[in-house]
Amino acid sequence: MSPIAELTEVVVDLHSDLAEWLGTDAPPKVFDRFANALDDGFTSVVTTGEAVTRDALLSGVWSARNAQPGLEIEITDVTEIARTTKLVIVRFVAENRFGGASMRRRVTAVLLTDGQLYSWRSVHETAIPAAS
Repeated sequence: MSPIAELTEVVVDLHSDLAEWLGTDAPPKVFDRFANALDDGFTSVVTTGEAVTRDALLSGVWSARNAQPGLEIEITDVTEIARTTKLVIVRFVAENRFGGASMRRRVTAVLLTDGQLYSWRSVHETAIPAAS
């Protein structure tokens, strides 16, 4: 598998679990997969500009199970920005679709790797304004 195909799979897998958790009555193993993909030192800067710790994010995600029934998250435009033997920086577009509305955001993520497995260390999201 090519490096970009592998990165795309990593990004899609995480967001598939997130969409399943938020959009269905998913079993706890779905949350566990999502949580286990995040490094212990994970942080996220969300579209409001707030920096969120791993614990705060997971607490919010845990309580939001099936809060958006039917939620879909589509991942596009996956681009590798930089890579070392232990770290990959990736940028992609994530589009959440729910109840006839959609929200797009451009995401830059830092992933730790041992060459085979990936762990999400940091995410920075920027809202993409709706086309007028």
